[in-house]
Amino acid sequence: MTQSEKLKLTCLTCGTINAFPRERVTDGPKCSSCGDPLANGKVAEIDLAMLEKAARADGLPLVADLWAPWCGPCRMMAPEFATAAQNMKGKVRFVKVNTDQHPDAAVRYSIRGIPALLLFDQGRERNRHAGAMRAPQITGWLDQNID
Repeated sequence: MTQSEKLKLTCLTCGTINAFPRERVTDGPKCSSCGDPLANGKVAEIDLAMLEKAARADGLPLVADLWAPWCGPCRMMAPEFATAAQNMKGKVRFVKVNTDQHPDAAVRYSIRGIPALLLFDQGRERNRHAGAMRAPQITGWLDQNID
């Protein structure tokens, strides 16, 4: 009997790193500390510290939308980003970082325009895209850039 591969995911609520069998990612895993869902197909609103921790530690690709409330294209893309998150449930995790509340995130990643999507995989930034996209474009971009 072989031991199944463990998948590590950072709880985007409390920061605890959780490990569970990879094949269980679509079964609704929950954080061992706070009980919040780990891969539920929803977009999580996080800060720079949580983004950096999850980008380093997670076994699933992570796509971050750096945005601001005053940005029209950002507001227009929000429901599309949420739809893409639901469509990619169990394959990619989706997060948002408000650059008005967390300007250090825009500085850290040299963001010149928003919305900006950053794709992290295996501990590194793999790709980025500037500008609004519809859900099929987001999922297509992710499919092209994920191993």
